[in-house]
Amino acid sequence: MLSYWEKQSLLQYDYIIIGSGIVGLSTAISLKERAPQSRIMVLEREVLPTGASTKNAGFACLGSLTEILADLQTMPVESVLNLVNLRYAGLRLLRQRLGDKAINYHENGSFELIGPRQEWALEQLDEVNRILGALFSHQPAFERANDHLGPFGFERKYVKALVRNNFEGELHTGHMMRALIDTAIAAGIEIKTGCAVTHIDDFHTGVNVVVPHHTLKEDIIFSARKVLVCTNAFTKKLLPEEEITPGRGQVLITAPVKDLPFKGIFHFEEGYYYFRELDGRVLLGGGRQLDFAGETSTDFHFNDRIQHELEVLLRTTILPGREVAIADRWTGIMAFGSTRQPIVKAHTKNVIIGVRMGGMGVAIGSIIGDKLAVMALEEI
Repeated sequence: MLSYWEKQSLLQYDYIIIGSGIVGLSTAISLKERAPQSRIMVLEREVLPTGASTKNAGFACLGSLTEILADLQTMPVESVLNLVNLRYAGLRLLRQRLGDKAINYHENGSFELIGPRQEWALEQLDEVNRILGALFSHQPAFERANDHLGPFGFERKYVKALVRNNFEGELHTGHMMRALIDTAIAAGIEIKTGCAVTHIDDFHTGVNVVVPHHTLKEDIIFSARKVLVCTNAFTKKLLPEEEITPGRGQVLITAPVKDLPFKGIFHFEEGYYYFRELDGRVLLGGGRQLDFAGETSTDFHFNDRIQHELEVLLRTTILPGREVAIADRWTGIMAFGSTRQPIVKAHTKNVIIGVRMGGMGVAIGSIIGDKLAVMALEEI
């Protein structure tokens, strides 16, 4: 039922990117920067990006002290340094590409709450600074910040110390995604939504990408020289053999809180909990470690137990003794694996994948997209 015109002019591209989140759009933009004459299309299965790119807390983060210490227990020092450097380089590229004003980037401070069970980490602070000195020689990455404990008003029974990260900031997730979309469109990149790819066929001389057309009740077959898969936690639906484990994140946001005593972004318990001030509200998320099995899911459902624990945490530790209303809740789907390393590789000759961001898509998405663009152009 497709017309001659459609078959002749609307189905052929140089590059097709599957997934319109941070990685997908960044890949498309990097490709266009490096190959301006190329015809590029981004396919998104839903009306809006649906994984984590539009659901995250807007942390421009490199990793908290306890998170890095946990990594050092399971990874060589060099691998940990490479991961932190990847995050740092990714944030730098994101800010350079879009501009701090466009994404509402600020450095109001990044702090980790140290509870009774994490006090041991304070003894390792100097050693971690020494290790990270290979990347940040001009200033220590971490420093104690107990002088903020009183003004911030946290419950001292649960928060024994604060550690500041000198290289983290915050941004507005919606503004960032809007800026990425606008940059892609201005560059001449096509973005098609509501296009759920059912399968990819690499014929070595090119790739076919199949998308159902629900009105015509037939498959639309797009073709490209290279296809780049940037679908993160949902990649197994297309490429079931890849080692990817979804991880759902629970989030809530309060109504405006009068005289909120803190700004900035905050982590605790190896980054499994996180919160920030946002427009006079508190955005709080995490708790996946309370139910790993239940949160290993690509379903956008609330976990009542975790949502309850987030509220308890809010009212007993973050804003003790204060009445606060919950204004909204949502979930996002991240992707993890047996290591912290993202998967960036050629799946077949002409199909390249950049997935499994490990909850660090804001930090590493831009640089992963640039790496994918370089790989796609290598054989041209």
